[in-house]
Amino acid sequence: MRERKRSVELLVSVLGLLLLLGACHKKKVVAPPPPPPPPPPPAASACTLTAEPTTIEKGQSATLNWSSQNATDLDLEPGGGKVQASGTQSVTPDDSTTYTLTATGPGGSTSCTARVTVTAPPPPPPPPPPPQGPSEEELFNQNMKTAYFDFDKSDIRPDAQTALQSDADFLKQHPDIKFTFEGNCDERGSEEYNLGLGQRRADAAKKFLTDSGISGDNISTISYGKDRPVCTDHNEQCWQQNRNAKPAWGTESQPAAQPQQ
Repeated sequence: MRERKRSVELLVSVLGLLLLLGACHKKKVVAPPPPPPPPPPPAASACTLTAEPTTIEKGQSATLNWSSQNATDLDLEPGGGKVQASGTQSVTPDDSTTYTLTATGPGGSTSCTARVTVTAPPPPPPPPPPPQGPSEEELFNQNMKTAYFDFDKSDIRPDAQTALQSDADFLKQHPDIKFTFEGNCDERGSEEYNLGLGQRRADAAKKFLTDSGISGDNISTISYGKDRPVCTDHNEQCWQQNRNAKPAWGTESQPAAQPQQ
């Protein structure tokens, strides 16, 4: 009986020792590894936009030039819409315009701008002045005709009437012209006689015009006798040219010398 009890105690002791040894050799629990660090945030989107030139006249063009980084979507306004990551575009705005490029990517959105200033073109130069017409003096010299006379006469002959009537028609269109009839003679006769004859010829021409409606206040007369020949040959053809009442621009204040009685 006693032996059996001892065997039981021995068995219990062995079992206790085995349990104790099992507890001592139990595996330790390992802590889990720490989580990996979070990935870096995506790079921010960036863009540049320029205009060349920045100032234009209305109707001219400017060139937009752009580039971007870290963007997957680019929008150019006004008028451009979706564009590539970099590029150029010609624009012709009617008014001053600010262009905006919006760049969007994983790192968010950003925008950049460029302004094109439109100025009004300078006014066209004024038209050249119309060509200036001839002056009244030029017209006078072009249109007034000389009256010629017979030898030793101051009567208005038919060809002189035609010439003086043409003068009257011209002067009626230019009523402010003032001029002088210069009476001239050929070389025959004395100085004093020819001064008187030249004066009578100038006065006769003036009277014809005043009778035709031309104001006598605008007409002066003077005689040069035989002192101003237009031809110096000694024949009738030359003398005929020198016997005249010639219209001259302006008034001459020197009174004609009168022949002695």
